[in-house]
Amino acid sequence: MSKIRILYLGTPDFAVEPLESLAKDEHFEIAAVVSQPDRQRGRNMKVQSSPVKEAALRLGLKVETTDKVNSPEFLEKIRSFRCDSAVVIAFGQILKQDFLDLFPLGVVNVHASLLPRWRGAAPIQRSIEAGDRETGVSLQKIVLKLDAGPVIGVRKMDLTDDIDAGVLYNKMKMMACDLLKVDYMDYLRGNLSPREQNESEVTIAKKIEKEEGQINWNDPARTIFNRLRAFSIWPGVWTQRNGILKITQAECLTDTGGKPGHVIQVDKKFFVVSCGSGALKVLEVHPESKSKMNVEQYLLGYPLQKGEKF
Repeated sequence: MSKIRILYLGTPDFAVEPLESLAKDEHFEIAAVVSQPDRQRGRNMKVQSSPVKEAALRLGLKVETTDKVNSPEFLEKIRSFRCDSAVVIAFGQILKQDFLDLFPLGVVNVHASLLPRWRGAAPIQRSIEAGDRETGVSLQKIVLKLDAGPVIGVRKMDLTDDIDAGVLYNKMKMMACDLLKVDYMDYLRGNLSPREQNESEVTIAKKIEKEEGQINWNDPARTIFNRLRAFSIWPGVWTQRNGILKITQAECLTDTGGKPGHVIQVDKKFFVVSCGSGALKVLEVHPESKSKMNVEQYLLGYPLQKGEKF
């Protein structure tokens, strides 16, 4: 079989490893990589290229950037590449039918959930927040409705309490590479038939808002613990004590022995806060304007007494 000529669209670092994997795969020829334009990023707001653009240039690939991928001018440029198919991973723009029609073998997308569960903007975070015990990545054929296309293949994994969003993010990148190497090629060869999603099983992973990270101690300890893991990349979870106090590492306890938000135990290396049900055993914190530290370090500068209320 001759090489499949593809267009690759992606922006954040989540899409870098899959790009690198496809670039090494002898079955594919990447005609061009499309990413979002250079933007101001980071604390200093310096103009920077996207991680995908940087990776593509490092690989010696042709790169195009645009914030109007569906414009007639850009579609004409894509048409000139004469691609058979396109791969989209966290690109950041909605693709219209005129774009999809340019590829005889279709356009596929890697989505960080087991579709139809968690369609939308934040599938990694919402799956952890909801307490899902299984997650994975899906390769789907793109249609006009968001994340609703037929599923070509999936990779699954257990979602245990020691996995937060950062850990899951990295694991999913590797699963995405495998999906593209195996299932994408099988699909292009006609050996895999996409299956339609069951619309009755759809859940939506809405965008994360910063205020969601503020702890309500009336919530169950399990709810707070899941949010701590889900929001580990951003925005974190926090309470108020001498300013904002982020909790960065904790354990979920079933014990109840006090009113919600009250400290029920202080030890050298941890403290325990009662919740609506259960309690949170806090092991590591990030005080406002300070570095992240373990509780032992924190208590040296900010003593805490049993019975204190957050």
